[in-house]
Amino acid sequence: MFSGFYIVAAALALDRVIGDPAWLPHPVIGIGRLIKWLERRWNRADSRPLVRRLFGVCLALLIPTFSGLIVWLLLHELSLVRGWLSAVIAIWLTATAIAWKGLLSAGIDVHRCLARGDLPAARDKVGRIVGRDTADLTEEEVVRAAVETLAENIVDAIVSPALFAAVGGAPWAWVYRAVNTLDSMVGYKNDRYRIFGWASARLDDVCNYLPARITALLLWVAVWLTGADAKNAWRIMRRDAGKHPSPNSGMAEAMVAGALGVRLGGYNSYGGVVSLRAYMGDATRPLVASDIKRVARLVSLVSWLLLVICAGAGVILSLT
Repeated sequence: MFSGFYIVAAALALDRVIGDPAWLPHPVIGIGRLIKWLERRWNRADSRPLVRRLFGVCLALLIPTFSGLIVWLLLHELSLVRGWLSAVIAIWLTATAIAWKGLLSAGIDVHRCLARGDLPAARDKVGRIVGRDTADLTEEEVVRAAVETLAENIVDAIVSPALFAAVGGAPWAWVYRAVNTLDSMVGYKNDRYRIFGWASARLDDVCNYLPARITALLLWVAVWLTGADAKNAWRIMRRDAGKHPSPNSGMAEAMVAGALGVRLGGYNSYGGVVSLRAYMGDATRPLVASDIKRVARLVSLVSWLLLVICAGAGVILSLT
């Protein structure tokens, strides 16, 4: 039998090699459709606020429970047929909950467009991975958007699902992925979702709290290994992480800002509405396209460190 740590190590390796093939339907699509279907029926503008909040709590509990239960039942039934088949599918399902290759590819695509001087294409590429308006971004703003997204998603796309899988296997990886999908779909602070999506947003904060802090430690080691300014990265993280609207995302973003010696945050436009994201880091130099590749390298190093740690933990547990 594969331990949770072996499954995570194998899943990380599998995702790094093949990612999420476009021809293979991704399970998160089904989760997203279910969320949309329930949201249309439960989040009615003419309902009382308390009713909308209660339905939002139900959604936040139902979707992760359903997702984890489906995966558990599938693996349980497969284990009754062939133990090795259950292990293989567990690795594949865990890999689909992780987005190491996908995150890197998204960032590198933006860099390639900027490297050949195609700013409109870079705006289009970065617009696919951020929520802000990108049609009128300058080159430096495109770089900032890509750098912030790469840093922030180290937790959501890689470390959190891997840690949940290490604790509870593929079912818990998909419990987390369902929570994160809920937050990305209904966890907004606007008129439509402020009440209904409150529970989903808070649950995502809770689930990412410990992984975000483990990510900060792994990221600091990665910064040190690359020869970047690890001392300044730690200082900026401690000084500025709390300025981020999320109690978790600011840790990685602030550390990246300190490591690069740049300032992140600033004015962003969402649906034509401009808002100010708190600044993190010191503007010792302007952001340049190559910073995207530097952050992508940090993302990879964090992932490799996590893979090695999980494989090592699996070996140690198998010997005890």
